[in-house]
Amino acid sequence: MRLPPHILVVNGIKVRRPVFLLGAPHSGADLLARALKRSPGFHVTMGRASVAHVVYAFARKPSIGRTSGAVRVLRDALAESWQVLPGSCGHCAQPCREAGGVTGAGPCVATGDIVRFGDGSPDLIYSAPVLLQAFPDARFVQLIRDGRDVAADMLDDSACLAWFRPAMLTKQTEFPNAFLGVNKDEHLNRWKGMPAAGKCALRWRSAVRLSAELRRTLPAEQLMTLRYEDLVLKPAQAVATLAEFLETRVSKVPLYGRAAKAGSWRSRLRPADLELVEKVAREELTRLGYLTS
Repeated sequence: MRLPPHILVVNGIKVRRPVFLLGAPHSGADLLARALKRSPGFHVTMGRASVAHVVYAFARKPSIGRTSGAVRVLRDALAESWQVLPGSCGHCAQPCREAGGVTGAGPCVATGDIVRFGDGSPDLIYSAPVLLQAFPDARFVQLIRDGRDVAADMLDDSACLAWFRPAMLTKQTEFPNAFLGVNKDEHLNRWKGMPAAGKCALRWRSAVRLSAELRRTLPAEQLMTLRYEDLVLKPAQAVATLAEFLETRVSKVPLYGRAAKAGSWRSRLRPADLELVEKVAREELTRLGYLTS
């Protein structure tokens, strides 16, 4: 049951139809966030600490997201992230500062220009049910990418690999755990001994399954699914479709020259890693058309 509508006000601006970008790591949410950040009227944040702390708390311990205070906590975190203050950009992650063209302390946007808010923080997909409760009129854009390309990028990303260290599994980590892709607690020992490529595949598989669940749950006017491959190979068409969904202009300029090529896994994944990724995620790779059975 959804909560009654709550109108959040940030810097005197009512937050209506905020946009949240969802997907597995390296699926293109950061690219889309750049595009929206450069679009007229949008104030989009990416990876602010206030949001990241909440998102990863929910990811490690999913039961927190089902408590009565979860909605307020996440809403407050986003309100803090969206605040436009003289030194606010100094607290932003480097990708967000770079996307906003910030060279000093900021801010990257003037409050008088803001019409819509959004967030493209990493791993936001694990908080999607809470986001929907916090913002019943929200718009969600989820990115789907070939899991083999995702695994190749994750293996080159120290921040992603850090989550696979045993030290990151605290007493607060609950199982089953969608963030790690471990369905049952008795599978944890097998997960611990799995090569990093397999763990990357599990994370991608789990995120794709969450995306499918959102597709079954949310109406078409609230959820749009984009393929990474369309975003990088046909950016003008993908942006036009997104603009129609969001009912606003979207800049396509940030999409050119930044994205990794589709299918780069062919030269980047070692044969053993490729075999493991395809074994772990075969069902989802096949269902999405990335792998022929």
